[in-house]
Amino acid sequence: MLNYKHLHYFQQVAEAGGVSRASERLHVSPQTISTQISELEDRLGVELFVKNGRSLELTETGRLTLQYARDIFTTGAELEAVLRDRSGRGKALEFRVGVADSVSKAVAFHLVEPALELPDPVRLICQEGRTERLLSELGLHRLDLVLADAPVPSTVSVRAYSHRLGATDVAFYAAGNLRERFPGEFPACLNGAPVLLPGADAAISQRLRAWFERAGVRPVVVGEFDDSALAQEFGKKGVGFFVGPAFLAPSITAQHGMLAVGLAQGVRDEFYALSIERRITHRCVVAITEAARGMLA
Repeated sequence: MLNYKHLHYFQQVAEAGGVSRASERLHVSPQTISTQISELEDRLGVELFVKNGRSLELTETGRLTLQYARDIFTTGAELEAVLRDRSGRGKALEFRVGVADSVSKAVAFHLVEPALELPDPVRLICQEGRTERLLSELGLHRLDLVLADAPVPSTVSVRAYSHRLGATDVAFYAAGNLRERFPGEFPACLNGAPVLLPGADAAISQRLRAWFERAGVRPVVVGEFDDSALAQEFGKKGVGFFVGPAFLAPSITAQHGMLAVGLAQGVRDEFYALSIERRITHRCVVAITEAARGMLA
C-alpha cells in the first residue's frame, strides 16, 4: 500500500522548491526527507525528481504525482474537518484561524465573531502573521482558515482556495485637533496633511496611493503600519489622518472620539477566506461566510 507520509513529504519538497526548505517547514532533517523520497520512488518504480545543479526539478511523472497528491490531501483535509465537526458536537469545537497582518483587527473581530455564536461552544485559536506564513500553516493543516485582503498569491505553492467574503468602502478619519489644522472640504483638506497608510503588504495601500493621484491631492505620508490598530492609536493622538472601514464608522467615532472625514471614492477594501476546502464544510467557516454577506457588500 502507498505510504502517505512519503507522499506528503514529496508534496512538501515539490511545493517548497527543495529539500532544505521542506525540512524547515516540516521541522525534520533533510536526510530524513531525502530517505522518504527515495523510498517513495522505489515503491512507485519511477523517478519523481531530477537534479538541475543544486536544485531539484519535477519529472513529468513527478508533476502528475503532485497533482494527485494535492487532490488526495485536500480530500483528506475535508474529511478530517467533517469528522471533527461531527465528533465535536456537544463539546468545544476547535477553530484555528489565521489573520493576515494586512487585515484590520476590527474587521477580523467582526468576521470571526459569528463563529463564536454557534449553538455549540467553540474554542478559538487565533494566529497573526504574513499571509505566506499563514498559508504554509494552512497547507500543513495547522489552520482551518486564513483571513486575508487578497486571494491566494500565485507565488505561493500551497494548494488553497479563495472564498471572497465581500468588500467595504474606505473612509478617512482624524482627531478633532488635526481636523482643525486642516479644515476645508474633503479630499482637498488632505493636501499637505500628514497621513498614516497601511503597510506595503496590504492590497489597499497601492489603491490609496493611486486614489491620491486621481483626486489631485498630495498628502505627506508620515507613517506606514502593518497593524491597523496601531495606526489608529497614532491617529487618536493627532499624528495623521488614517484610514479604516467605512462600515465601522459609528464605532470608530463613538469609541475613540474620531471624526469621519470622507470616503475615498472608488477604493474598496476586499476580504477573503482562504481554505484548503473546495467546498466549505467547517461550521465556523460557514458561519463566517454567511454573516459576511450581510456585513460586507
